[in-house]
Amino acid sequence: MWGGRFAEGPASVMKDITPSIDFDKRLALQDLAGSRAHARMLAAQGIIPDADGAAILAGLDAVEKEIVDGKFVFKRELEDIHLNIESRLKEIVGEAAGRLHTARSRNDQVATDFRLWVREACTHARALIDGLQRSLLSQAELHVETIMPGFTHMQPAQPITFAHHCLAYVEMLARDAGRFADAVARLNESPLGAAALAGTSFPIDRKATAKALGFSHPMRNSLDAVSARDFALEYLSACTICMTNVSRLAGELVQWTSPAFGFVRLSDAFTTGSSIMPQKRNPDAAELVRGKTGRVLGDFVALATVVKGLALAYGSDLQEDKERVFDAADTLGLSLRAMTGMIADLKADPAAMRRAAEAGFPTATDLADWLVRVLKMPFREAHHIAGSIVKCAEEAQVSLDKLPLAEMQKIEPRLTKDVYAVLSLEASVNSRMSEGGTAPSRVREQIAFWREKLK
Repeated sequence: MWGGRFAEGPASVMKDITPSIDFDKRLALQDLAGSRAHARMLAAQGIIPDADGAAILAGLDAVEKEIVDGKFVFKRELEDIHLNIESRLKEIVGEAAGRLHTARSRNDQVATDFRLWVREACTHARALIDGLQRSLLSQAELHVETIMPGFTHMQPAQPITFAHHCLAYVEMLARDAGRFADAVARLNESPLGAAALAGTSFPIDRKATAKALGFSHPMRNSLDAVSARDFALEYLSACTICMTNVSRLAGELVQWTSPAFGFVRLSDAFTTGSSIMPQKRNPDAAELVRGKTGRVLGDFVALATVVKGLALAYGSDLQEDKERVFDAADTLGLSLRAMTGMIADLKADPAAMRRAAEAGFPTATDLADWLVRVLKMPFREAHHIAGSIVKCAEEAQVSLDKLPLAEMQKIEPRLTKDVYAVLSLEASVNSRMSEGGTAPSRVREQIAFWREKLK
C-alpha cells in the first residue's frame, strides 16, 4: 500500500509485530458500515463518480456476505481489517475500489470502527446487566420475609431480609448500567473525515457520514478525532467497576454455599466436584467470576499505560487498544451470564439464614432505640446500657429476647416487659420502616419500583 516510497521489504520480525488482523477482524462489520457511509458521501458530493460509488457498495455487500458465511480469507500480510477488506473489494469490483480511500486515512477509519464497536458493546453490557437484575429481583420476590443477618466487618450486625440484600445488588447494577449509558453519550461522535490528522482538502460532508452511522455529530478537532482513546478507557472503567460489583456478589455466593453458612445451595449445573475428595461441592463459577475481575482491571491499566504518554496525534501504540477492550468485553459478558445463571439457579435456606441471624445479639440496636423512645435517654447513654445488657446475655448464653427481665432491670431498673416487643428478629426487621429500609412493606415497594423500571 505504500510501495511508492519504500524500495525494500520489511524485516522478517515486522511480519510478526505489525499485523493486527488476528484480533481486529472483529471490527469487520463496523469497517463495512463506515465504508458504506463514506462511499455514499463521496458519490453524493461528486468526489467519485456515481457508478464507482454503486460498484463499491455492491462489492462491500459481497464482502460482508463472505465474512458472515465464514468464507472470507483473512491474510496477515495485509496487516489489518481495513486492508483485508479493501484488497478483497478490489478483486471483486476492480479499480473502482481504489477510490474508496479518497479523503480517508486508516487513522480515522479505525477510530470510527472502534467507536462503533464500543458503542455496541456498551449496549450489550446493559442488556446483560438487565438480565442479572431480573434474576435478583425474582429471588427478592420469593424472600421478602426471609430473615438473614446483615453484616458489618463480617460480624452479625442487624437482621435484614434476603430480599433486601438482593435488591442492594439490583441498585449497584443499575449504576453500572448508567455508566455504560454515560459512556455511549460521550463516545457517540464521529471521527470519520479527520483523515490522517489534519482533515482533508476534499469537499466532504462529515455531518452526512456521522448521521449515517448513528453518531450525534462529527468530532470538532481532527487531531483529537484520530488520537482519542478515552472512550475506550471509559468503557474499560465501566467494565472494571461492574466486575468489581459482580465480584462482591460472587464472593458472597462462595461464602453462602459453604457449610459454615449454608444460606443457599447451587445445583449441579453451577458446581463442580473434587478429584480426590468425594464430598466436595465447589462453587467454581462464582470463584472464577471473582478471579476474572483482576483480569478486567488489568485491561484498563494496560490501556491507560499505553495512552498516558502518547503525543498527538496517532501512534501505532494505539494498536494495543483493541485486544484490551475485546478481552474485557468477553470477560464481562461471560461473567454476567454466569452470575445470572447462578442467581436464577440458587435455592435459599431460610432456616439456616434465621439461625445465623439469631447469633451475635442482632437486636441490640433495637434495645437501645427503645430506651431512647420510651425512657427518653440520650442515645449514647442508651447505647452504653444496651451494651451492658448484651454482656449479661452473653454470660448467660441466651439471646436478648430470652434474658429474664429481672436481669435487665439490674442494669436499668426502669425497663418493663414491653421491651420484649422489640427484641425479636421479626420486630426488628418490621421496624425498619425508613425509606430504603429492610421492613417487608418497604422491600415490596422497592420490588414494585424495579419491576416497573425493568419492563
